[in-house]
Amino acid sequence: MRNPVGGHVPVAGGLASVGLGYARELAAEAVQVFVANPRGWATPAGNPAQDELFRAGCAEGRIPAYVHAPYLINFGSHTEATAEKSVESLRHSLRRGREIGALGVVVHTGSATGGRPREVALAQVRERMLPLLDELTHDDDPFLLLESTAGQGFSLCSRTWDFGPYFEALDAHPKLGVCLDTCHIFAAGHDLTGPHGMRQTLDLLVETVGEGRLKLIHANDSKDVAGAHKDRHENIGAGRIGEEPFRELFSHPATEGVPLVIETPGGRDGHAADVERLKKLRDG
Repeated sequence: MRNPVGGHVPVAGGLASVGLGYARELAAEAVQVFVANPRGWATPAGNPAQDELFRAGCAEGRIPAYVHAPYLINFGSHTEATAEKSVESLRHSLRRGREIGALGVVVHTGSATGGRPREVALAQVRERMLPLLDELTHDDDPFLLLESTAGQGFSLCSRTWDFGPYFEALDAHPKLGVCLDTCHIFAAGHDLTGPHGMRQTLDLLVETVGEGRLKLIHANDSKDVAGAHKDRHENIGAGRIGEEPFRELFSHPATEGVPLVIETPGGRDGHAADVERLKKLRDG
């Protein structure tokens, strides 16, 4: 399939029993899950029976699965406790990702805190994150997928070209990839709505990180205008990006085979409508 379309699914109560059930209701062709509280540092062990059911269900349905690491992670933090917990939390997400058969683990690229220069923060990213990448030695280990932010504060990576220094800091590790969030990249200043705006943005991304690094797309419309630096997702076609850029996204060579996952508002009905809308744009 050129682009499996799916969504982030809730898993409280059971990774397989709840998560895959929700995915079926969305007619999802790809899924993303949390394996820990997204707003905490806890690193729960998981349920081996649910893990196996989830793996089997995804394999049977040919549904690619992804893990989203907790939001608190920031490898650019000047606070030692945050840096240490970020390592522990991301290592947990990567291990759990492998246990449930996930293809990738998405992590936010973070920000330089405490008034430190970007170079210092990126040096710390290298020191703390590169060893985690080097631990990914199994064939079934997930990729680590960097997700840029909307450009708030002292963000280390928000525009397409910001992935360049980040990749350099991590030696363009073979297990490193990109998760492109359409709302974030739009909010950061890439106007996807202009003539060929989506195509030009994807071209820039490929120029920066090379071919084959784009592994996942978070398909989200935006409540705010381009360059607003606000991370506020909207349903597909109902926001400032609109439907047309998503249609353009489906035809770009860099997105060939790359799954799309929605993280939009509206609960189950809104999610099902967004998945259906994206499939129509893909297949139309």
